[in-house]
Amino acid sequence: MSSVLTLDDVHVRYGGAHVLQGVSFEVPDTGVTALLGRNGVGKTTTLKAVLGLAPRTGGIRLRDRDITGEPVHRVVAGGIGYVPEDREVFGGLTVEENLRLVGRTSGVDAPIVEELFPDLVGRRSQRAGTLSGGQQQMVALARVLLRDNDLLLVDEPTKGLAPKLVTEVADVLARVARTTPVLLVEQNLALVRRIADTVVVLDAGKVVHRGEARALVEDPALTTELLGVSMRREEVA
Repeated sequence: MSSVLTLDDVHVRYGGAHVLQGVSFEVPDTGVTALLGRNGVGKTTTLKAVLGLAPRTGGIRLRDRDITGEPVHRVVAGGIGYVPEDREVFGGLTVEENLRLVGRTSGVDAPIVEELFPDLVGRRSQRAGTLSGGQQQMVALARVLLRDNDLLLVDEPTKGLAPKLVTEVADVLARVARTTPVLLVEQNLALVRRIADTVVVLDAGKVVHRGEARALVEDPALTTELLGVSMRREEVA
């Protein structure tokens, strides 16, 4: 299987902290790759290193292009979409205005928004800051999907969401991944089992496991060893 993204011996240092210590893995050009690990092991830093938001060394390639030294705006323009953990919607702007930041022809009437986020159509004039956390997450996802992307980086999209909204976000990501590969940082193992194809596990800034998502999630001993948690039996069923 070919790869859309390749990280080769990537290091990130902040002052005296060596956050990423030779991270190497590939993201297949189809489906969802979940980036897992305990808190503070470097998952978000890995996404930021890809984007150029963190000072990185090593090699990062988007398909056949070396993007290691490129600034953020060129990385994004080159085909990488990013949905950050804190969503970063503009609370004082309406839903419509948030989406039109992508381009004048964008907005809630765009076909992909009407198809994947119908709830936003009726909220076009509502200020984003008054939306629920789940609705803001939908705005953040819709905004990035209005662009043509070779790869999506999505950081903990279900954090703090109610179970119903977790399901809705999972449905959207699963549908998006049919046409655009996704590198997903996520703590919800039930969601990982449902939509992820492969997993990469970090610990202390290093890759400690790569493999099939289902094989990891359905192995309680392995998930406890690598992540400190395991799914309950009824979640795996």
